[in-house]
Amino acid sequence: MDLALEAARSCRLVTSPNPWVGCVIDTGENQFLGSTSPPGGNHAEVNALEAAGSRAEGADLYTTLEPCDHQGRTGPCTEAIVAAGVARVVIAVEDPDPAVSGRGIAAFREAGIEVEVGVRADEAADLLAPYLKHRRTGLPWVVLKLAATLDGRIAAPDASSRWITGPEARADVHRLRAESDAVLVGAGTVRADDPALTVRDWQPPSGVAPRAGQPLRVVLGTAPPDAQVHPALEMDGPLEQVLGDLGERGVVQLLVEGGAATAAAFHRAGLVDHYAVYLAPALFGGDDGRPMLAGPGASTIDDLWRGQITEVVRLGPDLRIDLRPE
Repeated sequence: MDLALEAARSCRLVTSPNPWVGCVIDTGENQFLGSTSPPGGNHAEVNALEAAGSRAEGADLYTTLEPCDHQGRTGPCTEAIVAAGVARVVIAVEDPDPAVSGRGIAAFREAGIEVEVGVRADEAADLLAPYLKHRRTGLPWVVLKLAATLDGRIAAPDASSRWITGPEARADVHRLRAESDAVLVGAGTVRADDPALTVRDWQPPSGVAPRAGQPLRVVLGTAPPDAQVHPALEMDGPLEQVLGDLGERGVVQLLVEGGAATAAAFHRAGLVDHYAVYLAPALFGGDDGRPMLAGPGASTIDDLWRGQITEVVRLGPDLRIDLRPE
């Protein structure tokens, strides 16, 4: 299953809105790997079966997500697995998609194939978190990116803000963009900074398929007609409605990049699933710099928002701290 998870990571950038899945067929002597192809192509299990050929008969199949049992853009993976004569199927997590959930597992058991579910479930669920949320709720997984000094400021009193963090941290933000189906900013940020919001300064590591094309660019409000962000989708209305509309468009992961007012709106509404906070070893040294989140904060210590730090990564001189709500 560890090999299957690595295969899933290798296709993370190319499969959305389909899940990024890895599969391994283990004959006892050899392992044959498959990962999900871009939409319209084979699922991970079929790619692994094609790699194994006749050697799949009597083998064990490990997959990070329950195989599908319905006709979509491709045929049911369960039929291919049963036809190949696989003896045992080991699944990390059940697929919550109503068209799949439990049906693949039931199809294998009806065919007399041994099934085990839950191996490396936590790791697979973490890797697939955006997909799992989208299938359960119809809403995208929301990543909020914040970059600040150690005293929590994102811009000087004169509104200058480039660059607080170094090139390594900025490249990591481009990684987040590459992993996201859409990047969102407020119209105020577009007018102040004129960001392009494209993936430019990051290349995937060896063995990871590169993203084709750019993420959808989303502006809350109206962007100037000559802004670099165009072509962009301009949206208005309650944030919950915005997320619902994006989910219907197939946005599985949304990266919110700013600024302070937009970040605060998503945070206070409880709509953020993952916080990526980049901290530079710098201090404004006063209270007149712009804070990460605009507007009033907690009025008492008991009202502090508390999350769980999931990872801390050093990026050149800076740190990235990943948090999720408790």
